[in-house]
Amino acid sequence: MIVQLLQRIWPGLIAAVIIAIAALFLAEHYRASAMLFALLLGMAVNFLGQEGRTVEGVKWTSSTALRIGVALLGLRITFGEIAGLGVGVTLMVVGAVVVTIVFGALLGRIVYATSHARQFGLLSGGAVAICGASAALAVAAILPKHSMSDRDTTFTVIGVTALSTIAMVIYPLISHALGFTDREAGIFLGATIHDVAQVIGAGYSVSSEAGDTATIVKLLRVAMLLPVILVLSILFRRQHVSADGEQKKPPFLPWFAVAFGVLVALNSMVSIPKELLTIANDLSRFLLVTAIAAIGMKTQLKELVVLGWRPVLLIVAETIFLAILIIAAMKFAT
Repeated sequence: MIVQLLQRIWPGLIAAVIIAIAALFLAEHYRASAMLFALLLGMAVNFLGQEGRTVEGVKWTSSTALRIGVALLGLRITFGEIAGLGVGVTLMVVGAVVVTIVFGALLGRIVYATSHARQFGLLSGGAVAICGASAALAVAAILPKHSMSDRDTTFTVIGVTALSTIAMVIYPLISHALGFTDREAGIFLGATIHDVAQVIGAGYSVSSEAGDTATIVKLLRVAMLLPVILVLSILFRRQHVSADGEQKKPPFLPWFAVAFGVLVALNSMVSIPKELLTIANDLSRFLLVTAIAAIGMKTQLKELVVLGWRPVLLIVAETIFLAILIIAAMKFAT
């Protein structure tokens, strides 16, 4: 069975892997987002995802490889790191994640004028609130599929990656202007910037203490991926429809969400060698970059052009909302 699967998917899988390797090389050379490079390179050869022998492999990579990569994110987090932040910071970050996602869903209905407005609001809100492109991919895997699913996912990844890069430069300046201490700056940066790499870059540009704090706060947001996925899976379980129009409910608990939780617990209870954790983290990153390359291969640029200003406004509004919410909470707490 596995051999038969590999025979069907290997052309598309190999194509996505090659693009991912190229994207990682470019990201290292130009100090930019590997996911953004993978997405753009994938879109440049989108014909591979439209017809021919590569189609099935591209489809498999954009779904199953994606889910494996998300599951492995669990090895980045331990319960001890989260507990070390304190109750106040933990509640603030968790509350901000929930409120931002709800805000995205509500604003999506107003701004994004399609029949799937709430889904796009949840997708973009989850990406902004949790961990950028990785969260966008994970949430997209849960939401019911429709004709614009891949286009919405692609646009969200582009949007949150661009805004995360801008925030990496601007947010340290904002934290300095607000008079935050190094620890407070780390909390602010970790709680507001979308992607992990940009959080680390922004945090350590302030100080080592700010960088360490920002990383842990960011990992708390990554940990919120599990409950968010579970809640969305329950909410949309009845709306999954098969190609022939019949109801096709997914498992009550998605397997990759269960694996994510198990790996967090394992990493918290067992001392896993750092070398093994490094390998797992690198594999997770590579799988996510490969998956986004495959999504790019399924997307045509002209589909994004017709989106207009509404989704741009939505993602920017969610980003600003999260930053203001965290600043207000921190000022109120002090």
